[in-house]
Amino acid sequence: MIFKRMLGSLGIGGPTVDTVLHTPSCPPGGTLRGEVRVQAADYDVEFQRIGLGLVTRIEVEHGEGEATGDAEFFRADVSGGFRLAAGQRTAIPFELAVPWETPVTSFYGTPLRGMAMGVRTELAVAAGVDKGDLDAFEVTPLPSQAAVLEGFGALGFAFKGADVEYGALHGVDQRLPFYQEIEFHPPAGYRGRVDEVELTFVADPWNLTVILEADRRGGPFGAGGDALGRFALAHDEAVRADWPSVLVQWLDAVAAGGFPGASHGHHDPYAHDPYAHGHHGHGSGGPGWAGVAAGVAGGVVAGMVAGELLDEVFEDDEEESED
Repeated sequence: MIFKRMLGSLGIGGPTVDTVLHTPSCPPGGTLRGEVRVQAADYDVEFQRIGLGLVTRIEVEHGEGEATGDAEFFRADVSGGFRLAAGQRTAIPFELAVPWETPVTSFYGTPLRGMAMGVRTELAVAAGVDKGDLDAFEVTPLPSQAAVLEGFGALGFAFKGADVEYGALHGVDQRLPFYQEIEFHPPAGYRGRVDEVELTFVADPWNLTVILEADRRGGPFGAGGDALGRFALAHDEAVRADWPSVLVQWLDAVAAGGFPGASHGHHDPYAHDPYAHGHHGHGSGGPGWAGVAAGVAGGVVAGMVAGELLDEVFEDDEEESED
């Protein structure tokens, strides 16, 4: 999809920028390729730089509620300063490295409900900086992540939804200040004992950490609660693992009242609590919005805006599909 946006700061007749993705999907750790097409106005224009940022929707708990907004979590300049004569055009190719912890947004071509991801183009000229429209793209799972998701599917888990939450995970080498939760309804055999299961991936170039959380229902002889488990494997090990068996063993222990943890490699053998502070790493009451915004690495949350930009991207996608 191509977005055109005229630099509002320069008014009618100002320069325009089109961002075209040649690879509209990629896995975490992959590369987005494309080009930024710029055309000068009816006068000479001095461009200072062109930057691209990755934007997703993030939920932040605070107080008794939560806030949701679109936030940029990665940025890279694809061009320094240059000058275009009146009416002149240029195309700037780019390769954008996608962080390994980038949330997955689709699986086998099916979008994960609740997820949104886009590339935002930023064009800086002497008159100011224009944050252009967003170009939507898909993040497909790594083979190691796909193996886990296929294990969920083989057991009859039903996908419920997904989101991205601000927070740090205990015991995990996490580079981004948020994590994704993919939520499932349990298979029929566990219903009534397990309400839902949440899946979180944390990947790096060598390893995949799989974090599971099950909401366990209470019964006449025991209390309910959250059962947490962690599995850390090299990517090739995760691809070969028998995930249906791993998940069944874990779920059986959860349903029986245990709070199992599991580990492979260098992690603790019983990682019952992968969350740093409480359920989602925010503490029981949660910090105020200003405190959260001030403390996030790289100002991710500080730069959040109401979750409307990504909505516009996907509305545009739907309209183009209908056309």
